[in-house]
Amino acid sequence: MSNLIQLIDGIASIVKNEWPIVNLPASQVEQRVQAGKVVLFKLTGEESVTPEQIATTAVPATGKIIVPLSVFIARKNELASRIQQGDVGVWLDTHEVLEHLIENQADLNTLPIIAVHVERFADGRIFSLGTLLRTRYGYKNELRAFGDVLRDQLFFLKRSGFTSFEIRADRSAQDALASLEDFTEPYQGAVDEPRPVFQRYNRTA
Repeated sequence: MSNLIQLIDGIASIVKNEWPIVNLPASQVEQRVQAGKVVLFKLTGEESVTPEQIATTAVPATGKIIVPLSVFIARKNELASRIQQGDVGVWLDTHEVLEHLIENQADLNTLPIIAVHVERFADGRIFSLGTLLRTRYGYKNELRAFGDVLRDQLFFLKRSGFTSFEIRADRSAQDALASLEDFTEPYQGAVDEPRPVFQRYNRTA
C-alpha cells in the first residue's frame, strides 16, 4: 500500500506515488564525526555530494522522476527536453542552499514538483524551506516532504506549504492521515492561512 499522502483542493488522501525519487549512489567519502557521533545535521551549504556521485547517478531514460538538486544542476542540459515536458522534479536535503536551485531555474513553476528530504525528524529546517518556496519564491506546484516524516509533523508541514507527504516506510500512512485534523484553528498565521486568529474572528464584548 502507498505511504504517500496528498492534499488536493484541501482534502487529504492516500494516493499512488507517480514520482519516483532518483537517489545518489553511496559516497566513499569518510563521514565527519563529532564527539564520537556522525554529524547528521550538516551545515547549510556544506559540500556533501562528490562529482563522482553526480556523474554516476542512474537516471531512468523515461517517465516522471525527481532528481537530486546536485544532479539537476550539473546535468541540466541532459535533462532539458524532459524538464520542458514536465517530467522532471527536484529534491534537496535540508542542509542544501535553496538559492542554488533559484540560480539554476529562474521559473520554479516550470517544475511540477519539488521535494525536501528530511534526514532526521527533529530537523526543523524543512519548515523554513517550505515557507520560503511558497512565499519568497512563489512556488505554486506540488511540494513534497519525504524521508524521516512522521505523523506529528504533518499538520505543521501543511502549514508551511507542503501538499504531499511520503510517510516513513515503517509507519502507517492511514494513521498519519488523521493527524492533519489534530488542530482545528491555529493561532498563528502561516502559508496556508496568513491571518492570525485575532484577525479571522471578530470578538464582541
